[in-house]
Amino acid sequence: MNIDVSGITVGYGKEIILEKLSFSFEGPGLIQILGPNGAGKSTLLKTIIGLIKPIDGHIVINNEDVTGDPRRAGRYIGYVPQVTSIQETYYPVTLKELVECCYLLKKKWPRLYISKDEEKIIKDALLFVGLPRSVWNKCFWDLSGGQKQRGYIARALVSNPDILLMDEPFSNIDPNGKMDLAERISRLSKRKLIIVTSHDPMLLLKYTNKILLLNRRIYIYGDPHEVLSKEVAEKIYGKALIEVKEHLHIIDSHF
Repeated sequence: MNIDVSGITVGYGKEIILEKLSFSFEGPGLIQILGPNGAGKSTLLKTIIGLIKPIDGHIVINNEDVTGDPRRAGRYIGYVPQVTSIQETYYPVTLKELVECCYLLKKKWPRLYISKDEEKIIKDALLFVGLPRSVWNKCFWDLSGGQKQRGYIARALVSNPDILLMDEPFSNIDPNGKMDLAERISRLSKRKLIIVTSHDPMLLLKYTNKILLLNRRIYIYGDPHEVLSKEVAEKIYGKALIEVKEHLHIIDSHF
């Protein structure tokens, strides 16, 4: 399982966000994408999944060109958007129904019912992300931010994709929940390619294979101990990076 990003340039109107990015993500394993607010992390994920078509360059997944084609990219990738980026429309749907709908969309016709084996797949996805049965039949929009975040992860997992893109999966989750979710993500990375954007590299650092430091047109990709050195990280974070007793700390808020 691999994603090859070849010379992509991405912009909104006349504003260039990403320029001539080239690298390869290979799995199974965990890759973190780090960078300050507005660095283009979410834009990169949306470009990989085909929701944004680059001005130039190509996205190839498992040797298939999927550039600007979410249908093709969706054969390989599950996508977890930021909860804060999703407009809540409050249509009537329970947590379990949200996950079921995503599963049904992946099925071939006829999509008339869910078998017992398929029901188990849906339940296993909900249990894997740590959502108790007591909330499965609650209205999704009445759940806490952390429960919604886990629900979106279950929705992405239910079709068993080889690759999972997760945009700020720790947002709206309390400190203990973050540690629990980090461990669950690490388990997934042993059999899938997991790509996570984050503002706190330490949560997943011990499980991380590679890190992409990104700040629009500047990017650095490599092993964690190389990329998170002070000399390298300063090129991305500048004065937002401070060193305290041989440890690097990133001063960067997330809104």
